[in-house]
Amino acid sequence: MSWLVSKGHDYSGEERAVSDNFGPGEWDDRKVRHTFIRKVYSIISVQLLITVAIIAIFTFVTPVSEFVRRNVAVYYVSYAVFIITYLILACCQGPRRRFPWNIILLTLFTLALGFMTGTISSMYQTKAVIIAMIITAVVSISVTIFCFQTKVDFTSCTGLFCVMGIVLMVTGIVTGIVLAFNYIYWLHMLYAALGAICFTLFLAYDTQLVLGNRRHTISPEDYITGALQIYTDIVYIFTFVLQLVGSRD
Repeated sequence: MSWLVSKGHDYSGEERAVSDNFGPGEWDDRKVRHTFIRKVYSIISVQLLITVAIIAIFTFVTPVSEFVRRNVAVYYVSYAVFIITYLILACCQGPRRRFPWNIILLTLFTLALGFMTGTISSMYQTKAVIIAMIITAVVSISVTIFCFQTKVDFTSCTGLFCVMGIVLMVTGIVTGIVLAFNYIYWLHMLYAALGAICFTLFLAYDTQLVLGNRRHTISPEDYITGALQIYTDIVYIFTFVLQLVGSRD
């Protein structure tokens, strides 16, 4: 995840980080913040609609499902596009803030991640996919509501979330290597559960970055970053939950 922030100060005297050159005075303006939040969640809504449509096609249209299962190379191509576009948007301020390149890159990112998610979904029973979608929706809405009203500041624990990300990545590599040689059901389920929990916490962290009024916050100019992070969290929650509740066809 991209947590590129620089230090600023709010009116209470505590340090609060905002990205790049956008001052805390402008960010503390309620109208600016509300406009930013609406923009971020509008983008996320479109991304999720596209992803759900792709998943539906890959799940219910048999020829498409069979095609992606037979042609695994297409999945890896989409994975490469996903990684490249994510790194550009997360690490490069120029493309991220320059229209229309930010929209083009975000569209490619969404299609690539949607394709990957659809391919994974096509390997599971339709009932499991629907259940995973419902659980993901409930978790995402609950976390968002919780972040709106809680006094707990997840953004003050940036170091902890970085450690969680590293642990999850290392665990995933080890699990992938072990499962490649010998499938172990309980290890697969343990990793899926760990991933679902971690990305639920990441969703809470990223949601508070977007909402503002916390120690760390995203600049109103970085609405692409806000949408990118929250959308990615939700999709990963879905894939991990699908592994927990689903059985492969």
